[in-house]
Amino acid sequence: MAAMLDKLRSIREHHEKLTELLTRPEVLADHNLVRRYSKERAGLNDVVLAGTEYERVMSDIEAATEIIASAEDPEEKEFAKEELEELGARRSELEERLRLLLVPKDPNDDKNVIIEIRAGTGGDEAALFASDLFRMYSRYAERRKWKIDVMNTSESGAGGFKEIVFAVDGHGAYSRFKFESGVHRVQRVPETESQGRIHTSAATVAVLPEAEEVDIEIKQEDLKIDVYRATGPGGQSVNTTDSAVRITHKPTGLVVTCQDEKSQHKNKTKALKVLRARLYEVEREKQQAEMAETRRSQISTGDRSAKIRTYNFPQSRVTDHRISMTLHGISQVLDGGLDELMDALATQDQADKMAHSE
Repeated sequence: MAAMLDKLRSIREHHEKLTELLTRPEVLADHNLVRRYSKERAGLNDVVLAGTEYERVMSDIEAATEIIASAEDPEEKEFAKEELEELGARRSELEERLRLLLVPKDPNDDKNVIIEIRAGTGGDEAALFASDLFRMYSRYAERRKWKIDVMNTSESGAGGFKEIVFAVDGHGAYSRFKFESGVHRVQRVPETESQGRIHTSAATVAVLPEAEEVDIEIKQEDLKIDVYRATGPGGQSVNTTDSAVRITHKPTGLVVTCQDEKSQHKNKTKALKVLRARLYEVEREKQQAEMAETRRSQISTGDRSAKIRTYNFPQSRVTDHRISMTLHGISQVLDGGLDELMDALATQDQADKMAHSE
């Protein structure tokens, strides 16, 4: 408990420091700093309040214990014993709450996300599955009243997507979608399969926290911007103006294209949004590598090379391999019923982090 109390004192001091910073004129003049410090302080409020109550309960326990040891009045002693029992129960509750609150929170959890789905092995069937995944995530976002904004698409001839990139705007979107990164596998009989054989196809999903300008600064001189006419399946022109945009980030070689809007300006804005998110992810992965963590699970790292989930149509089941969880009723899952899976993944991640922090 001594380590917990030390941590609580340190957090309270930092909270007080942030409160003081938010009164300084030079900080108040910079809206980015105000937003950053306010958000950081708000994230500490629950810990500070629970820590203050915990210290009060510990003080009351000490006072009640003293009364039991020194009081001569039997009635006073009995009252102190009853109070001590109640205080002990409250202390246990607060200790459990503080253990949860002190687990390091992912700083990206409250952010919007950019999701990239790409067809993998399986040709047209993989592209159709990529389309199914996009619909699944869209339906899930709709249930939460989150906004979907398609950034870029590359369609296949069969009506699926070779690639689709889209943003989900909603508070806490990253905290829900972050466990979706990885390889999703589907087992089903394609409509074109005359002999009823089951085919296995795959699509990869990348979930990136949306980066704000305050997170990642992009210098204009680091960009190469090309404009061209948008094309559809087979390469035919779908627009009569040069509205499609390709942005190359020279220092990293990252290339982002966007052609879904008729306006060149809108395509450029969307492409920059995707580029900023990808650069933020590169920086985040670099920092994680530098930390050299010895314990890495598929859940916490979002390892995109790992097969994370299988959708088996003949048996109407969905299996998440990271937590060995199987749900029956594949149509409900593909219609956006992802909460049960996402809740289980978040619970496992929390348990892993708590075990690692002890």
